[in-house]
Amino acid sequence: MTKLLSIKNLTKYYHDDNGETLAIDNLSLDVHNNEFISIVGTSGCGKSTLLSILAGLERKSSGTINFEKENFKIGYMLQKDSLFPWRTVLENCLIGLEVNNELTEENKRKVISLLEKYGLKEFINKYPSSLSGGMKQRVP
Repeated sequence: MTKLLSIKNLTKYYHDDNGETLAIDNLSLDVHNNEFISIVGTSGCGKSTLLSILAGLERKSSGTINFEKENFKIGYMLQKDSLFPWRTVLENCLIGLEVNNELTEENKRKVISLLEKYGLKEFINKYPSSLSGGMKQRVP
C-alpha cells in the first residue's frame, strides 16, 4: 500500500494564563491509500486538535507531519458550522475558491452541482439563518 501521510511524535500544547495543557502527546500514525481511518476518543482527548493541525488551522508544538503526495489537500467538517451569516449558502461555499483565487465559472458549476447533490438546491440563495442545523453542516 502507498503511504499518504506519516505523523511522528506529534505533540500539541495549549498555553494560557494558567499554564499549559497537553492536548496531544507523542502521537505517531501512518495512513495508507484506500484506508478508512476513524478517530475515536473521549471529549478533550485531541481528536479535533489533530484534524486542525493536519488541515493547517493550528500549529503543532513538536513532531513531524509528512504528506507523501505533493499538493495534498485535507479537509474535515468542524463540530460547529462556521458559516458567515451575511453570505448566502452559495457564497459561503465559494469563499475558499475566492481566497485561493481559483473561482472560475467551471468551479462555481461544480459547487452548485454538489449543493444539488447534498439536497441544498432550493437553499443556494438563502442565508444560514434559514437552514436547519443538519443543513448548515452540509454547506461547507
